[in-house]
Amino acid sequence: MPTPAETRTAPLHDRIAPSFREAFWVWLKIGFLSFGGPAGQIALMHRMLVEERRWISETRFLHALNYCMLLPGPEAQQLAVYVGWLLHKTWGGLVAGVLFILPGFVLMTAIAALYVRFGELAWMQGLLFGMQAATLAIVLEAVIRVGRRALKNRALYVLAATAFVAIFAFGAPFPLIVLAAGTIGLIGARFRPALFLPGGGKAEAADDEPVPDHARPRAAWLIRVLLIGALLWSLPVVLLLLFAGPQSVFTQESVFFSKMAVVTFGGAYAVLAYMAQQAVEHFGWLSPREMVQGLALAETTPGPLILVLTYVGFLGAHRMPGALNPMLAGVIGAALSTWVSFVPCFLWIFLGAPYIERLRGNRWLSAALTGITAAVVGVILNLSVWFALHVLFRDVRDWQGYGLHLPVPMPASLDPWALLLGAGAMLAMLRFHVGLIRTLLVCAAIGLLSRLAGF
Repeated sequence: MPTPAETRTAPLHDRIAPSFREAFWVWLKIGFLSFGGPAGQIALMHRMLVEERRWISETRFLHALNYCMLLPGPEAQQLAVYVGWLLHKTWGGLVAGVLFILPGFVLMTAIAALYVRFGELAWMQGLLFGMQAATLAIVLEAVIRVGRRALKNRALYVLAATAFVAIFAFGAPFPLIVLAAGTIGLIGARFRPALFLPGGGKAEAADDEPVPDHARPRAAWLIRVLLIGALLWSLPVVLLLLFAGPQSVFTQESVFFSKMAVVTFGGAYAVLAYMAQQAVEHFGWLSPREMVQGLALAETTPGPLILVLTYVGFLGAHRMPGALNPMLAGVIGAALSTWVSFVPCFLWIFLGAPYIERLRGNRWLSAALTGITAAVVGVILNLSVWFALHVLFRDVRDWQGYGLHLPVPMPASLDPWALLLGAGAMLAMLRFHVGLIRTLLVCAAIGLLSRLAGF
């Protein structure tokens, strides 16, 4: 019998490939459990796909993650599309990507509908608060596991730490960090190959997984994907412009969120402030208080944080329904905003992933990605710290000065229930190895009771 370590590093043809049916249910499970923003979602997929089921190797997982980090849009959802595509071709990618966002989309739409119908939703916020606190354990586990495997020497630890400080303390743009890390990897491959190349550059390490036949670039297939993807993305926008006019709320939402889909480099955190400003001040789709509430709900529901756009799209269309029933208009607005935002995510993967797979064994690309992988560990740590601060403290302010840009929690706003729940979840999962679902359910129940009791 092979040891767990041997199984983890076994080639793809030595692994037991999942059936499409099995993968479907796992992707659905991931969709329901993907709390904690990108850090928590990457952690969850790493745990379920790499650690528990070993459907994909550590090397390939990080290779795919590096590519997704370079793209506009939510990196975790695109990572799901990439892995689904590797396992089961185009349909695998479509199913993985759709199921990753479907539970969150349905929940955000339902919450928006309940909000406009009943107002405050303290019970819902309490339930989601408990799950959010439990996610702290998942995030911490991810940083530890990914860091141990990606940072193989002191130089990579230094690179990861530098990336963390650059983005956390100085607000350095994420693309700049990636570019610098890749450049350092290339330079390192030339002067210190032992630090940045497999086998120290003396002999190329064998690629642990062959490139599947469907992952080889084919011009005809890529052109077909480009045409179909561009049509699916642009058709609603064009039809709305022609038949509803530029002043329709549906047209405004489709155009605005289509633009956002191509500029959201660095993940949701990089664009949430801009979206909030435009939705509130420019378009008047919702009030500042409702926008803050939507951001809080997005942080505590499964799926990408950018799914707050579903909530924004619903409220905007509900307030300006035209001749439609307001509730129906809200649902259409939510669906339309989500559609134009996520169709490009599939397009980026299906177009670019075959070329990324083809280059996976390239010496220089390997060196560049080694540097980028180290930097990504620092970025995940930044996301984790950001998430933890906003879970544990009710008031986190931005402090700027001397070139620094720091989130500063107000000590008096510490939420003791969040601290206790987070610590309990960490103890349960990391020390006593309690299952993820059981931990989430217990924390959700405690969170609900604490909020209903007024704590």
